[in-house]
Amino acid sequence: MDYISHFQIQFAKVFDLPFAFSFWKARVALYAILKAMGIGGGDEVILPGYTCVMDVNPIKYLGAKPVYVDIEPQTYNIDPSLIEEKITTKTRLIIAQHTYGYPCDLDRIFEIAARHNVPVIEDCCLSLGSRYKGRMVGTFGKAAYFSFQWNKPFTTGLGGMAVTGDGQLAERLEQLCRQLVQPSVKDKLMLTAQLAVYRAFIYPRTTALAQSLFRFLTKKGVVVGSSSTAEYVPTMAKDFFKAMSGVQARSGLRQLKKLSAGIEHRKTMAKLYDTLLSEIGYKPVRLDEQIYDPVLVRYPIRVRDKEKALHDAAAAGVELGSWFECPLHPIETPLEKYDYTLGQCPQAEKASREVVNLPLHPRAGENTVRRTVKFIQNYL
Repeated sequence: MDYISHFQIQFAKVFDLPFAFSFWKARVALYAILKAMGIGGGDEVILPGYTCVMDVNPIKYLGAKPVYVDIEPQTYNIDPSLIEEKITTKTRLIIAQHTYGYPCDLDRIFEIAARHNVPVIEDCCLSLGSRYKGRMVGTFGKAAYFSFQWNKPFTTGLGGMAVTGDGQLAERLEQLCRQLVQPSVKDKLMLTAQLAVYRAFIYPRTTALAQSLFRFLTKKGVVVGSSSTAEYVPTMAKDFFKAMSGVQARSGLRQLKKLSAGIEHRKTMAKLYDTLLSEIGYKPVRLDEQIYDPVLVRYPIRVRDKEKALHDAAAAGVELGSWFECPLHPIETPLEKYDYTLGQCPQAEKASREVVNLPLHPRAGENTVRRTVKFIQNYL
């Protein structure tokens, strides 16, 4: 069986879209979309100033310039009221990132985009299953891309997918996919082993230790990491444009069977967080349910002392995430090399100092949620 083609077809069906293209990582999917859209030297791409630097690298690889827009403090999404002032004659694209799984205000974004004849693509790396006005995010823009990395809503270890309903764009993507580098035997063996370890040993109480060990081993080249220090400079590696492996596709097909159950679990646990946090005086995010139906990858929450909360959580065996450590996560990012100046996006910088996130994955059940809230209440 051609697992990769089958996975692409089945994934596209989730969104009722005709085209899906798989890649080694989501950042490769973004690069392919940008290149297929003709983004190049001198072009400007608008995106939120609260994202991962790996989303910025593909823009820089093509010689384009990232233009950052500050975020809304409630949803951590791009603030539509600030987009228009950043549009110039060089603006070629707006990236709508659905942060943590909260859908963007797509009506306002598309209204602005249409007025200036600028296309929109969706960053759905954190939002698989989220809906806006009853419709799945990822189906609004010219294209969308998804991440299947370890801590995403749907994981194949590593991996990414681009989807589109645009036939011309799909044709260009298909042509580009013929140029993809194939994963090495070593890549596939390491990823297979890591998937087995992940399934056997990664649970809420062990996550902090596992993440520290994983980052150490990634730097040593012993494991296939989500990112490497070489990617904190905007220069594309020779093997960057890499295809998805059969290992990832087979895992993806298995995960698709669990997708509906996973979405329901995340919604149920998020509601439990809402309830428990409200009981201790913390105000959860409240969105219009007629418009927004989020499926959160992690539950974001603001704390007084982020560094202490993360340190104490690791010692207590509580799973606490640090997204986003700076406007262009992670903290190691040399911001100046990515055209970001401190003070540019004050709300994003404030969120970076205050926000941690709580687990919602299938191994985080009701007991984990209650234990996590009991821990975090002392830091709110």
